Amino acid sequence: MVQEYQSPVRVYKYPFEIVMAAYERRFPTSPLIPVFVGSEVTADTTTNDGSIRTTERRCKLVVEAPYLLKKIIGVDYVYFIQKNVLDLRERCLNIEATNETFSTRVNVLEKCRYYVHPENSEWTCYEQSALLDIKYFLGFESTMEKLGMKQYIQNISKGKEIIEFYVDELKKDGIISIPRWIPSGGDQSCDLNNPEESPIGPSKDSPTTADSQSKIWLEDEYIKRYIGELTPLQESKLVQFKKQLSQLQKSKLPSDTTLLRFLRATDFNIEKARENLSQSLIWRKKHNIDNILSEHEFPEAIKKYFPCGWHRHDKEGRPLYILRLGQMDVKGLLKSVGEDCLLKQAMHVCEEGLKLTKEATHTSGKPITTWGLLVDLEGLNMRHLWRPGVGALLRIIEIVESNYPETLGQVLIIRAPRVFPVLWTLVSTFINETTRQKFLFYGGNDYQSSGGLTEFLTEDDVPDFLGGPCKVKIPEGGFVPKNLYLKEGELEKEACTITEDSIYQSVTLTKGQAHEVFIDVEESSSVITWDFDVMRQDINFNVLRLLIEIQPSTLLSCARGNLNVIEKGWKEGEHYEKVEQTILCHDGESVQGSHLTTKRGTYVLQWYWSPDSLIISSGHHTKAKIMYYYEMLKSADYRGSMSSLMSANSKFSCLSNR
Repeated sequence: MVQEYQSPVRVYKYPFEIVMAAYERRFPTSPLIPVFVGSEVTADTTTNDGSIRTTERRCKLVVEAPYLLKKIIGVDYVYFIQKNVLDLRERCLNIEATNETFSTRVNVLEKCRYYVHPENSEWTCYEQSALLDIKYFLGFESTMEKLGMKQYIQNISKGKEIIEFYVDELKKDGIISIPRWIPSGGDQSCDLNNPEESPIGPSKDSPTTADSQSKIWLEDEYIKRYIGELTPLQESKLVQFKKQLSQLQKSKLPSDTTLLRFLRATDFNIEKARENLSQSLIWRKKHNIDNILSEHEFPEAIKKYFPCGWHRHDKEGRPLYILRLGQMDVKGLLKSVGEDCLLKQAMHVCEEGLKLTKEATHTSGKPITTWGLLVDLEGLNMRHLWRPGVGALLRIIEIVESNYPETLGQVLIIRAPRVFPVLWTLVSTFINETTRQKFLFYGGNDYQSSGGLTEFLTEDDVPDFLGGPCKVKIPEGGFVPKNLYLKEGELEKEACTITEDSIYQSVTLTKGQAHEVFIDVEESSSVITWDFDVMRQDINFNVLRLLIEIQPSTLLSCARGNLNVIEKGWKEGEHYEKVEQTILCHDGESVQGSHLTTKRGTYVLQWYWSPDSLIISSGHHTKAKIMYYYEMLKSADYRGSMSSLMSANSKFSCLSNR
């Protein structure tokens, strides 16, 4: 059983030398750390020039566990060996601690690091990670694991406050500056930014801004300002998740708030969150969701008869969206614009919500990560239960749940009529339990009573159609004129595509199996481009050119995945040649690339799951899976196809580069 912790970067707005002096005051004991009851220095050495000091301590900690459990394990204290390496030249302290007690049954490895802030030399950063591996503990492995991690997290949450406390103690003792270390002889050439002394207190404004999202590491102040208060364990999961994705995804990562939304939706299970996010990113790419706000134009029926829109903010500062469902002609809208357009309208709203929450975060000075929804059901009747309309609603819910988790704050359902429980019974089972808990229902005029709508909106922001003073600028709805209805042929053309596969194809492979796409190139200087996502397992990718001619029937068989070139005894240089180097693509990666052909002939895109590929431990899947798309363009037509844009891990041949 292995538990892992990774802290965000904590920033002390004091110079490194001051922080080190405060850190030393924690020893041999500190009243601020009750479990830390003693320490003794077992070794202390310094290099000849005095730049590096290595200190080893044996630390004594109280076992915080129930009395019965302490009696069973037979100890009241545990001992740790701590090794500190202080590098005054580089201005960093590396700490490594391992357990001495129960070392044959339990492995604890903690690593901490203090170092100079990369954007402000007068500030100090602190990072912390830990691994807890309980191999055997008298049958109490699970209990000890929970106790150990709980105690550890309780202690680390006090870490920053402890340093701040001892910095204040230094000030009380009149220590407000400490000179930086310089080599003997006064040669300061090793430290070009080295003032004579390091004063207590910040000298610059915090660099922790929204731009910090481009960094792989996360500062705790940035988390509190732009993401919100998290427990130490939640912070750890977010940091681990971002670091893991940064190793797989070579392009721009999703925003930190997006990562947190997917973590929250899976109760901070990193593996589940990664899988869900990967599926969502593929969905976004497939349906061009990133450009929906700028490119999608809504027809006249939506603009005039879709009774929905954004309306100011609630008392928490969240953007508020109003949906007058009771005034909506569901059947008329579906017959006028088609289901696909309604789905895109829902995606448009979700993307607007993300944009507005980001803007609200900057203007309100506090993290706003969700938006509110006010649903007015006055006028709801049995015509709203028209089966195609309910089907469209369920598909919208399914897509939103999968791709926009944890974006809704509070959902207010007002003026609910008697028919509403029937509709709620149909749709509620498709809504996540966590989301369902955010729904509040008001029948009749209950929303006007104390504890009603004004609990969530200021009186000045109550909409006019609910008796408030605020004019709402959204369509009133009503029946859609039949002259706006699409003809049957047009309706078929507008049939839903957002939930279906578009230009991408999905392939599942067993071990040792290859999937091959054969492309006939009729003229040299053509460009072959590809774009694929590895959904499961590690995959080898090859681009080949056949040196022999094969029959069209064989090509058809190959296209169905019935031929594995390498396994059929074909030899490189005799039957085929590689025109690109083999690429090993890892689980979760997105790969784009292109090849400029120099000869005519049959080219092969090959995805191959090698028997040597590792099985991902979290899923133990016995099959690999990819989703891919490719194009073959004449050189004159090539202007950078879609599959070479927004590249997460582009691979271009030297010929293509030339």
